[in-house]
Amino acid sequence: MGARWQLQQAKNRFSEVVERALKEGPQTVTRHGKDAVVIVAAEDFQRTSAVAGKPSQSLAEFLLQSPLRGSQLRIRRSRDTGRLPSFGE
Repeated sequence: MGARWQLQQAKNRFSEVVERALKEGPQTVTRHGKDAVVIVAAEDFQRTSAVAGKPSQSLAEFLLQSPLRGSQLRIRRSRDTGRLPSFGE
């Protein structure tokens, strides 16, 4: 991954951060010493993000291709509500 920038440094040199993201790859911005955000070129983001378009398959297609399909898996749901009823309800 590209360079790491402290938040204040990234704010002061934002144009440079953007240029480096375009030329060198993702730029990590830290806040209080921890990774906060990554700045990436829009083209890279669109290529790797589901936001770029329609998912490659629908949920139904995914489930139909599951290796567990046809395994007769039975899932039982507990009838426990997780809390005791209060008086006066």
